[in-house]
Amino acid sequence: MSSTDSKLFTKIICLLILGLAASGWFLKTALQVSAASPKSTSAHEAIPEWRFYGGDPGGTKFSPLTQINRSNVSRLTRAWTYHTGEVSADMRNGGAHRIPSFEATPLEVDGVLYFSTPANRVIALNAETGKQMWVFNPQQGHTGAPHMMQNRGVSYWEGAARNGQGRKGVKIDKRIFYGTYDGRLIALDARTGKLCPDFGNGGWVDLRQGAGERWPKQEYSVTSPPAIYKDLVITGAQLQEYPSLGPSGAIRAFDVHTGALVWKFNTVPGPGEPGHETWEGDSWRDRSGTNVWSIMSVDIKRGMVFLPLGSPSYDFYGADRHGQGLFGNCLVALNAATGKLIWYYQMVHHDLWDYDLPAQPTLITLRRNGREIPAVAQVTKIGFVFVLDRLTGKPLFPVEERPVPQSKVPGESAWPTQPFPLKPPPLSRQTLTRADLTTVTPESRRYCEETFGRLLPTKVFTPMETGLTWVTPGTLGGATWSGASFDPASEYLFVNANDVGAVGMMKAQPDGSPERYRRTSLWGDYARAWDTHHYPCQQPPWGTLTAINLNSGEFAWRVPLGVVDELEARGVPQTGTPNLGGTMVTAGGLVFIGGSSDGRFRAFDANTGKVLWETRLEASGFATPMTFYGRNTGKQFVVIAAGGGGYFSENVSDTLDAFALP
Repeated sequence: MSSTDSKLFTKIICLLILGLAASGWFLKTALQVSAASPKSTSAHEAIPEWRFYGGDPGGTKFSPLTQINRSNVSRLTRAWTYHTGEVSADMRNGGAHRIPSFEATPLEVDGVLYFSTPANRVIALNAETGKQMWVFNPQQGHTGAPHMMQNRGVSYWEGAARNGQGRKGVKIDKRIFYGTYDGRLIALDARTGKLCPDFGNGGWVDLRQGAGERWPKQEYSVTSPPAIYKDLVITGAQLQEYPSLGPSGAIRAFDVHTGALVWKFNTVPGPGEPGHETWEGDSWRDRSGTNVWSIMSVDIKRGMVFLPLGSPSYDFYGADRHGQGLFGNCLVALNAATGKLIWYYQMVHHDLWDYDLPAQPTLITLRRNGREIPAVAQVTKIGFVFVLDRLTGKPLFPVEERPVPQSKVPGESAWPTQPFPLKPPPLSRQTLTRADLTTVTPESRRYCEETFGRLLPTKVFTPMETGLTWVTPGTLGGATWSGASFDPASEYLFVNANDVGAVGMMKAQPDGSPERYRRTSLWGDYARAWDTHHYPCQQPPWGTLTAINLNSGEFAWRVPLGVVDELEARGVPQTGTPNLGGTMVTAGGLVFIGGSSDGRFRAFDANTGKVLWETRLEASGFATPMTFYGRNTGKQFVVIAAGGGGYFSENVSDTLDAFALP
């Protein structure tokens, strides 16, 4: 072989090696994505995205991605950080720590992240770099400080443009839908962030019309993303909890193209409607509350939408609404195309504790005796988890109606029984005695015993009295709006929960007041049973992360969630902390959560509950994380909003953080 031939041969061999290496990397990446992806019928599903608030329409918060897994999650590093600009230096230094939490979970579609902020702006970023693409500001032109309110995210719709032709000849329409603090449903062009001029009133629908126009001074806001079913956008609302009369909590569906009303479901049934008989006399009339302020789920295949309904107003006093009060505190299944009732299941009768159904129902499939059962899991503020047949609403684990304490407040008539699921076990304590009072520090024990000790013992469903009452769990006890995540392989349901009591009393109001009695206390209307440092007055753990085996109905594992640095320094570890913001689970065997009030973001082993990775955020991540696969970088990213603030953190920030392997 000549020298020239030898050189040519060497070049060919080198090119073959490089080609094989490159194709091997490509093949490995392609196999990783395809093996992790669900069976798909359209091109956009070939690479896992995060097109829905809960990862999918049923809110499982599960990702099939495996690039980040148990073996390498310890190497996770910050990929990029985006600042919304809505937190000033004064706020970061404690000047206004009670600003609303940054609770949004972004969507990722076609390489773009879409999310909302406490100022109700919507922002689009390049998902892999964090570079801003567009911003929509619904308060543009308003003078003074922007109105701030928590907003948990936006919804995405994609489909054929009306009449086959979209704006500028685009045949496929892509829209972002979300609601605002002032009760508007807004439609944006996902490509540009501009209002969709053909939707409603030049891009928005006034939701107060048809639900609350007679009550212009009462709250009608939207804080959670609407549900999407085919060409419908389905909305609920956040309403006032006091007084009892005001805007309606009716659920409505609008045409995604025009904004025209398609159907309406009355959550407080009127004459002739199913459930009307559960309201004594005219107590149904103008009844507010009974609303979906949280997130709905959709079963696309079966055409069903699931509503987690809140309590009727006024939350703590029901002398003017005797009866069971449907559809308050119910999980309701509707025909998503028509709004017709399919079934309901009431989880609290005649609510006197503000025990709203706070979270998105989780649509799951269980395997029993060789057959698959479509089911729905609903977490609650009480700490109960109800697991129901998705098609019928029948419990898949036994539920008992048990007698509960009765109210001593004049005029009140508490419902005599409440439903207690026998499985899974409660996520929060249902009874408390003086022996359960905290001992984390002598000072905390002394304060709690002197201030609240005389209120014990207490147990779940104890109505507040005219004297100070300890209620367990409190309004932020049990599970919160962040809900649960579900791993379809293990059939584990992952839920973070609080164990924090509430204190209050029912105080008689002057003649002419909207209500005869109202909850109050020396520490405010929504006081917690905690000390001057906001350490809960019961023994820790105060926050937990639990994996529930939904095959058996038993806990697979349970660990404290979060640490109190000051107590750890004093030799009191593993207390857990109050938490907001939920879990995400991946096929890589990981549960991600940043909801603890200690400013940490963690990854847990989904099988054991062991912490495999932990990092500090700018402020607590009171939001649910999400994950997606970056087409350009070939990397899996994990993203969380780290805003702090709210009830549980004085530290605030305006950051959206993305993490990936180096």
